[in-house]
Amino acid sequence: MSAPTGIVVSEELTSAFSDAVASQDIRFIKVSIRNESLVPDGQTAPSGTLEEDLDILGGLLEDNVPAYVLVRLDDSPSQWLAIYYVPDSAKVRDKMLYAATRTTLTKSLGSAHFSDSLFATDKNDISAEAYVKHRQHLAAPKPMSAREKEIEAVKAAEREAGGLQYEGSQARRSHVKSDVGLKWTEDVENAVRDLALGNSSSLVVVSIKPSSETLELQSVTKCSADKLASIIPSSDPSFAFFAWQRDSISPPRRDLIFIYSCPSCSPVKDRMVYSLGSNDVFRNANGILSSSGGIPAFTTRRVETSDPTELNEGFLTSWLDSNDLTSTNSAEAPVHNTEKKPFARPKGPGRKR
Repeated sequence: MSAPTGIVVSEELTSAFSDAVASQDIRFIKVSIRNESLVPDGQTAPSGTLEEDLDILGGLLEDNVPAYVLVRLDDSPSQWLAIYYVPDSAKVRDKMLYAATRTTLTKSLGSAHFSDSLFATDKNDISAEAYVKHRQHLAAPKPMSAREKEIEAVKAAEREAGGLQYEGSQARRSHVKSDVGLKWTEDVENAVRDLALGNSSSLVVVSIKPSSETLELQSVTKCSADKLASIIPSSDPSFAFFAWQRDSISPPRRDLIFIYSCPSCSPVKDRMVYSLGSNDVFRNANGILSSSGGIPAFTTRRVETSDPTELNEGFLTSWLDSNDLTSTNSAEAPVHNTEKKPFARPKGPGRKR
């Protein structure tokens, strides 16, 4: 293989490298460009560890003359490090020549042999200390854009939320305090309890007040499933408890559904807080019903959506019935078996369910 400059790997270099790979008794092979060819320009046997040998590598190089150095590694003797040494003080033509030819070197000798590469403009850049720093840099987490950091933060919060445990609920006099620190006001407790005891389709929407880490009641509305999208906030996260009276099926029944809505356009900090508290709010809601005695629990399967406009009767019917997951009518429902619906992907422009 030749570079755009027309320089090729010589047969002499190919043979020298093949012998070094087979014998494993060579630490360095210095490579130079001469007469439009890449040729071996000296070999050195190992005298110690890789780090010890790197500290003497500078003695094989000239201050103002570029060169390539092929270095056998210790951990994997069959793997090599390619060092591209192009000092700042070298002639401009030499800099350009070596820069344009470096890919030719490793590809012609076999890219599979080379697990790492190092660029150096000074002898100090190829010392043992410099190589350690190079490896640390490669192992460090890759920089993320602001958007990637936001997404990762939300995912981390969701992972943590998934590991929360609910330890049961005792009778409460004033409010519930969740395992993640969210406090329930009496208004929210009573609204959830009254919702479960009713006999019509009703919706309770609650939100988190960040300053006090308290669940606050936003609205209590008698509404059908097709009205959910117009009541649940479309730009801010929220938790909703929906009692769905289904008289059109046989036999009629009333399902209690927990809805966690987290629109993609909502602030990242809010999304993290709601994601972290979602499981806990659901468990505590069922705990309130259980401690009240004989009140039906919420369905063990919850709705999670990033687009509340998709919520309607057709969506809920498919969500409940297609999986044969119906409302649990016992206060002793095994809440810990909750199965989560995967988060709905945001819709593109003009796309409709």
